[in-house]
Amino acid sequence: MAESPDPKPDVTYRAPVGCVDLRAFDDDGNSYEIYACSECLPWYAEVVIVEGEALVREWHAVGCPQFEDLIRE
Repeated sequence: MAESPDPKPDVTYRAPVGCVDLRAFDDDGNSYEIYACSECLPWYAEVVIVEGEALVREWHAVGCPQFEDLIRE
């Protein structure tokens, strides 16, 4: 019997979401460019201030490959 392929992750608008905080500026004070995630539909980003530092909070579907890469780093 052939093995069934791994099910595709839910990256639709109904998917559960998670977030990761990323630095908004590099060490020289230059801002990072932000592009929408091409892997999941619920992606969005917001700027937050945490302990006086500006961060970019990215929200992704928890099954999104890009999100998994970000939280692994």
